Amino acid sequence: RALIIHSAEWREEMFTQFNKNPNNKSDIKDILRIFGYGVPNIDKAIFSSNNSLTFISQNIIKPFKKGPSSPKTNEMHFFELPWPKNELLANPDIEVTLKVTLSYFIEPGVGEVGWKDKYRYRSHGLCFDVNSETEEVLAFQSRINKAIRDEEEGIEFASDSGRWKIGMKGRKFGSVHSDSWTGTAAQLAACNLLAVYPIIGWWRQRTHLNKIETSTRYSLIVTLETPVTDIELYTPVEVAIQNIIPIPIPTGS
Repeated sequence: RALIIHSAEWREEMFTQFNKNPNNKSDIKDILRIFGYGVPNIDKAIFSSNNSLTFISQNIIKPFKKGPSSPKTNEMHFFELPWPKNELLANPDIEVTLKVTLSYFIEPGVGEVGWKDKYRYRSHGLCFDVNSETEEVLAFQSRINKAIRDEEEGIEFASDSGRWKIGMKGRKFGSVHSDSWTGTAAQLAACNLLAVYPIIGWWRQRTHLNKIETSTRYSLIVTLETPVTDIELYTPVEVAIQNIIPIPIPTGS
């Protein structure tokens, strides 16, 4: 599911048919309701190329845990993406697009439609965010920690939504979230920290059901892409990953 949605794009005709502006978040929200994430592209779903590289992580997270007096958020996952910084900074003004898709499946609360309480229907939620150009590791982690606390207290937390195509408010619904933003290579070179973190659901709120410490799987897909075809993004990352991942060598009996 994540690969299909990650490869999808909206066509220009989708916006013109309903007189929508592709640069307006309110209009994009309407297009998302009408067409979903657009038309999938099988080549993008299964291939990387020199000017377009894709990371895939399939992981397990335990969103909540029992606390001394009440359940607590248990963990968040941080990723440091191995961006080809030398190649990006050598071409600082070219256009580069970062796209992130986070997919998981909830356990629905039977008989709870969730109209009165947003925590009744979904077992849990997951969100993602990426650091800004000026955010170092500790500052980024602090912002994500604050986002979790604000969400727990019912506060609409401040997110860096301005640069994203859909934005945090538009992409937080459902159990698959996909968004992108386009900037210069110099800007994207500094944005290589990504967080996946939980938000409240009935696993945490309905304690009598004993689901607080349930683990769940998710898929995370991240793509870095530029329309410039003569820049090498894929190869330097492939080399860097091979250098840090041990390759098992079979031994003779």
